[in-house]
Amino acid sequence: MSGPDRSTHNSALQGDAALVRAVGSFALTAAVINIIVGAGIFKMPATLSAQMGAAAPLALIAGALAIIPIALCFAAVGSRAAATGSPYTYAGAVFGPFAGFVAGALMWISNVASSAGVAAALSVQVAGLLPLFAEPAARAMLLIGVYLVVFAFNAFGVKLGARAIAVLATLKLTPLFLLAGVGLFFVDWHQVSWTDVPSWSAMGTSMVLVMFAYSGMETALIPSGEVRDVSKSVPRATMAAILLVVLLYLGLQVVTQGVLGAGLGQSGVPLADTAGALWSPGRVLLLLTACVSMFGFLMGNLLGSSRLLFALGRDGYLPGAFGAVSAAHRVPLLAIATHAGLGCVLALGGSFDALALISGGGNCLVYIVVCAAAWRAQRVDLRERGEPFVLPGGAAIPLLSVLAMTAIVATLTAKEWLALGGALLLLIAVYGALRMTRPRQLP
Repeated sequence: MSGPDRSTHNSALQGDAALVRAVGSFALTAAVINIIVGAGIFKMPATLSAQMGAAAPLALIAGALAIIPIALCFAAVGSRAAATGSPYTYAGAVFGPFAGFVAGALMWISNVASSAGVAAALSVQVAGLLPLFAEPAARAMLLIGVYLVVFAFNAFGVKLGARAIAVLATLKLTPLFLLAGVGLFFVDWHQVSWTDVPSWSAMGTSMVLVMFAYSGMETALIPSGEVRDVSKSVPRATMAAILLVVLLYLGLQVVTQGVLGAGLGQSGVPLADTAGALWSPGRVLLLLTACVSMFGFLMGNLLGSSRLLFALGRDGYLPGAFGAVSAAHRVPLLAIATHAGLGCVLALGGSFDALALISGGGNCLVYIVVCAAAWRAQRVDLRERGEPFVLPGGAAIPLLSVLAMTAIVATLTAKEWLALGGALLLLIAVYGALRMTRPRQLP
């Protein structure tokens, strides 16, 4: 009796069937907001101002016009493909295993770099509050400690991780919404322009940064295998989160622009400087908020990205151990440990700024694949669970999204294209090697 029982138990801990569907609409909305509002918002106002001057809010409006159709595409295809994996699952279900593997592997590499970059930025924020952590040894201990805590929250079950994300989202969003709301009463509107459109090159560079700042929903939606009523929860969470984030970012850009004026472009911590200009203790409060926000990003990044590794292991593109779920807490423990470990190693020697444009460009390429998948999935009426969300206008929204993303990535420099192209070629080589060595395990 013990042999068959053990075999049955072990098989039950493989694949999506072993995951617990414990994430509802509210928790998923919090996860999407939490991972989008990570580190970018604390640097973006100054960078946009340096690029576009008083017309910086126009880049956020243009970015919203681009990201909302993409969010609709994510909502549509996410309501049709219910398995864990997000863009990897969507592309694979619609276009086949090669497209799914490339989308998933590229996204995971980008997410590891994003995690490391934000962790490095977090160490800078902490050093601003406690100069001791500017020392290399103390900085290393801080980063290792941060990743150990993030790992622990994710390792003890998806419910604990989801609750921690919801708490962190509340803690960091409250001061940001207060700054955006109260700050509007102190804006010098002469410092904000809605008509002074800059050059296309300035707008293009700004749009890449804005898309990086708006990105994150693709990572938050990866654990779809742990979402209740996915056909309803995914569209609701995606659209609610994106609309809230757009309003928040636009409000913060206007407030920082209207309070700091021409000095905004030279600010290293624009939100903290704006809060300090309105209320002296506000600067420290916003620095603390930045730390909480970046820690929340790391939580959400690990929750989503480890599930992407889980999906690659589940489908045979990585060793099967990555697709296994722990018996105690029903989480993909090896995937969580691998992502956290690599992120920590990269963070110890990396920086945030070097990764932003490459990550933003890579996200745009993934968005192109997802939008095409949304159109194709709707055309063939793919559905895995429940009544799916239907895009109005047929191919219009996906086509608009693809054209917008193509225009944005066209502004990348040769150096950025070389980095992205090299990563894609490496991924294709990995896929080919796996096909040769394990042809029976790959679809």
